[in-house]
Amino acid sequence: MNLLHTTLARIVPQDADWRAKAKARLDQLIMPHWALGRLMDLAVDLAGISRSMAPAVASKTIVAMAGDHGVAVEGVSKYPQEVTPQMVLGFVGGMAGINALARLAGARLVVVDMGVAADLSPLAKAGKIVDKKVALGTGNIARGPAMTREQAVRTVEAGIEIVDELAETTDVFGTGDMGIANTTPSTAVVAALTGLPVAGLTGRGTGIDDSQLAKKITVVETALMLSRPDPSDALDVLAKVGGFEIGGIAGVVLGAAARQKPVVVDGFISTAGALLAQVLCPASAEYVVAAHRSVEQGHPAMHARLGKEPLLDLGLRLGEGTGAALAMNLVEAARRVLTEVATFDEAHVSKAT
Repeated sequence: MNLLHTTLARIVPQDADWRAKAKARLDQLIMPHWALGRLMDLAVDLAGISRSMAPAVASKTIVAMAGDHGVAVEGVSKYPQEVTPQMVLGFVGGMAGINALARLAGARLVVVDMGVAADLSPLAKAGKIVDKKVALGTGNIARGPAMTREQAVRTVEAGIEIVDELAETTDVFGTGDMGIANTTPSTAVVAALTGLPVAGLTGRGTGIDDSQLAKKITVVETALMLSRPDPSDALDVLAKVGGFEIGGIAGVVLGAAARQKPVVVDGFISTAGALLAQVLCPASAEYVVAAHRSVEQGHPAMHARLGKEPLLDLGLRLGEGTGAALAMNLVEAARRVLTEVATFDEAHVSKAT
């Protein structure tokens, strides 16, 4: 718990003076006022986060957290649990969606085993993944808690450790996930934190049919009634209805905030982690860049709770960090608007009357 406490103590809000400096410059660029819209909003955020008018964004790392879930036995996913380790192998082999889009963004991909229900130690020993395994998957939240409180702390601190290890060579972090059935605990997390009806938050995940969707809603409602997580206590919510990779993502958000670096948060599962980080430290949300709005129907409620407007809305539902990889190009674009576009005075262009 010491690492978590010291990290939380280091997180402060964005710097208002740097935000004001960035806005003053952007107000005077040679274009109609705020003509590049939310790219300019993002540029202000980058200045406030980095305390600089030339935010560093060149080196990018996407941290893909992998873990399994006991609730998979309830039939809430279209795919069997063995897909989780198989997809980790796909990540390592460079053949998955995240690999293609990370390459496009010029981002390094770091794969972390937070709790895959398989022995991945050969990959860790070979340096192909990072071993932070807490257990061989969580408990079944429809029957009891996902993990102990001590394990919940361990997952968050694992994410912080990853950031600390990568911070010297990373300007912008991104989050990703892999774990069959992980939209179910993510739905439980957002329902616990917002108090909104489960049926309105539950989506089809990997493409389940109507009967499976009804079962998934029942499973989430059962988990919440059984464990009664405390919405004011992020570690209680994580322990009772969360996942190892969700806790790890929360740690990445907190670690990036403590280092005053932007963290581009991917889809539904990643945003669940960001919500837990926000409860642990509200100021951490100021370092979050919401990559996209997924087709999961609970995602808008998550963004509303975070106070974020996602950059993209492309009908994505893959996870892995793919949306974060796409949005990283917009982060770099925002930086270039701030640093490369001239003001009216610099370009000797007449201002609007």
